[in-house]
Amino acid sequence: MNTVEDDTGKRYLLLKRSDSASLVRDPETGNECYIRNDRLEAVDEGSVLETAARSVPDPVLTLLTNVHDAETLGLLIELADRGPLGVRTLLDTYDCCESDLHGRLTILSAADLLEEAEVAGERGYRVTEDCETALETLRTETPGLDESPSDDP
Repeated sequence: MNTVEDDTGKRYLLLKRSDSASLVRDPETGNECYIRNDRLEAVDEGSVLETAARSVPDPVLTLLTNVHDAETLGLLIELADRGPLGVRTLLDTYDCCESDLHGRLTILSAADLLEEAEVAGERGYRVTEDCETALETLRTETPGLDESPSDDP
């Protein structure tokens, strides 16, 4: 499977090519259609899997590719729900050594998921708008997280 681009710049996954047209799939919608070959051009940059990953909104993709464990995700959720929080509060409240916390904060800041903030006159962190968007998307896409058990049979 290859990645192709039509004459408008839209990227597709090439499924099948014939003499006059090619069957392509839109990675964002999953829709398949035929497009004339003279409107398509092969794309060399990125893999087919990267093209498929583009169906995920950018903020969510950034979160998924930079958060590698539940503790780091939990840190973002806590900062989204309670933040901004000072570094001392983070160290005192959560079971995390200073070097681990520093590493997480550095990676998340470099990915633009966190930004520095002043909290009570000291250095702290808050989630960015993109991080907030990604977390909201994940939370709304996961049914049952905020729901209490129903008494209905």
